[in-house]
Amino acid sequence: MRTFVESESAGTPKATAGPKGKAEGSPSKPSPATRLLDTASTLFAEHGIRAVGIDRILAEAGVARASLYSSYGSKDALVLAYLDDLDQRDRQRWHAAVEPLDDPIAKILTFFDLAMQSAPKKNFRGCQYANAATEFPQEPLEPVLAHREWLKTTLVELLDLAGVSEPEAVARRVQLIYDGALSGSKFEHSVEPIRFGRDMARDVIGSHL
Repeated sequence: MRTFVESESAGTPKATAGPKGKAEGSPSKPSPATRLLDTASTLFAEHGIRAVGIDRILAEAGVARASLYSSYGSKDALVLAYLDDLDQRDRQRWHAAVEPLDDPIAKILTFFDLAMQSAPKKNFRGCQYANAATEFPQEPLEPVLAHREWLKTTLVELLDLAGVSEPEAVARRVQLIYDGALSGSKFEHSVEPIRFGRDMARDVIGSHL
């Protein structure tokens, strides 16, 4: 992968998608790698990736610069680790939410339900994947692409289980509605666009049953 964040130190190792190994740390205190990722995740989500420099991340995480390079290799890799962690957490959150559900359509609408729950908690910052892609329009951010592919595949599988005609085409429509709902929520600082998007998605699915 090409470097997409300007290096803040000459000779920075090539970015990788996660920690190089377990960093030192006592059981009662998170490791430097964990503190770096947690701190970066909070700052990137609140202020954007480009706006947050390494010095601020290191200061708020309370770790030495050497820990960044030994754990991740560069800010580039820390950004990828942040996006990959976000992807995995979102998948786990959805799987946990739909575990008691049997209806495939209800599972699809859960994407909107979870978005309505999280939007106010995130101060209506919108989709973090879209925000990252906007900051780096020339770069294919692998975790972002992986998340969108997972969402698309999941929608197609559930629509097929529900007996929807043309599941791939309908999945595309539902995904576009979902994208627009998250953007609308960010612009309006409200969950109403997500609620409206949920209703639209339900109607689109229903029209193909």
